[in-house]
Amino acid sequence: MNGAGSLLPVVVVVAALMIRAAIAELRRPGSVRQQWACATSGPATAAGLVAAVAVAATGWSQAGAAALAWAVLAGALVAILVGRPTDRS
Repeated sequence: MNGAGSLLPVVVVVAALMIRAAIAELRRPGSVRQQWACATSGPATAAGLVAAVAVAATGWSQAGAAALAWAVLAGALVAILVGRPTDRS
């Protein structure tokens, strides 16, 4: 698989997430900073790191260096999801 072609979906997803974050920040200033503060907690960082290593390890044989871009994206998304505060009582 072409390395540049396999990076294009990562770039598109990152761009979409950045646009979403910019719109959220315009609507509610400080919301993105608050979201990333939760994502940098200990459990969220550990989960993101585990996900990134798993994606890189399993994808390296298929995608080569492009797997690292996917691993970083997956790790960041997992960290955001794990760090998100719950609404449970």
